[in-house]
Amino acid sequence: MLDRDGYRPNVGIILCNLRDEVFWGKRVHEYSWQFPQGGIKHGESPEQAMYRELREEVGLLPDHVRILGRTRAWLRYDVPAQWVRREWRGNYRGQKQIWFLLRLVGRDSDVCLRTSAKPEFDAWRWSEYWVPLESVIEFKRDVYQQALAELSRHLGRDRRAGARRNASHRGDAEAERHGPARVPSPDRS
Repeated sequence: MLDRDGYRPNVGIILCNLRDEVFWGKRVHEYSWQFPQGGIKHGESPEQAMYRELREEVGLLPDHVRILGRTRAWLRYDVPAQWVRREWRGNYRGQKQIWFLLRLVGRDSDVCLRTSAKPEFDAWRWSEYWVPLESVIEFKRDVYQQALAELSRHLGRDRRAGARRNASHRGDAEAERHGPARVPSPDRS
């Protein structure tokens, strides 16, 4: 399914752990690392495609992650002619992607690269969020940089919100232990 400009709709996934390190998958039989990504099927929303790709490529279920953000618009890259399948030549230009930033709320052991008959990755690792992109195939690097830059503003928001919730719960617990807070009466001397 190509749009009128020759771009295939696709999703990209930046999966981060609690230390804001990102998941990198090593392509099967290659020394090329990338984020999970895949095409959007007819009738699928970008979010539905993201969850399907996450399951197929990384073995994670919706309960294992929390969506922190997504890109506002499509990010595009052109695929060099030598990489285009013969049957697509003439029509296909590349990919247009909606990127999602996810927080792993499950465990590292929930990751399973062997959930599909044709695995995408044969190894994975956590790396710093702003790791240099030399190991990413050259024609994807600009889109990776754009996605990382746009979505970085969401990092830590979920932890800050959680800290506020925990503080408010601690405040409630304090009130339960010690009774309602007392305001000192004004000094009447």
